[in-house]
Amino acid sequence: MAYNFLLIHGSWHDGGAWAPVVHRLESKGHQAYAPTLAGHGKGAPKNVSHADCVQSAVDYVIERKLSDLVVVGHSFGGTIIAKLAEAITDRIRRLVFWNAFVPLDGNSLNDEVPPPYREMFAKLAASSADGSVMLPYEIWREAFINDADAELARAAYDTLSTEPYHGFIDKLDLKKFHSLTIPKSYLNCTEDTALPPGEWGWHPRMSSRLGLYRLVQMPGSHEAIFTRPIELADKIIEAGRD
Repeated sequence: MAYNFLLIHGSWHDGGAWAPVVHRLESKGHQAYAPTLAGHGKGAPKNVSHADCVQSAVDYVIERKLSDLVVVGHSFGGTIIAKLAEAITDRIRRLVFWNAFVPLDGNSLNDEVPPPYREMFAKLAASSADGSVMLPYEIWREAFINDADAELARAAYDTLSTEPYHGFIDKLDLKKFHSLTIPKSYLNCTEDTALPPGEWGWHPRMSSRLGLYRLVQMPGSHEAIFTRPIELADKIIEAGRD
């Protein structure tokens, strides 16, 4: 069976990062769409809120008359697809959280990360000209893309852009999301240390908040979108199927 995938990127990324995954999904007979959220991408104005990011995804879906969607959110994208599910419930077939945040009602993304990250993001935003945050390369290399060689790690980093800080600190009303009965999956890359394993780890801390969900796992880092795009696409299909 063919599916319609809506792929929502994470912080510092844009929709173009999904290109190899989109190619693989389409080669398997599916449709795949990868919008760039408001405030993301090189040269985009960074004075946007979390709600602005969500609205840009809603607009993308409405303008293209998309429906029956398997919506995939990566990392920060989990916070987006949770709110997207509230806004366009009747257009969504399943939600797939790929090493993604599933915030508690009333929390921001910052509330869900270790204190050192919060402190770092606040300092970087305060020192930037436009209130945005760039992920330091050292953290990217060691914790985000630990399964890449040095050349790929640097090339992938060069595609990133600064992140609007408001998306990290805006508190999210998620009461409706946590009451929805849309089928959900959690896709977990087992070598992902972008959130340190244990108390702050992705799975089962985030996944358990989904209630009933399907768990799909694969080897790889937080950035399998660059290091294992074909396997990632195949696992997205597995996570998204009926």
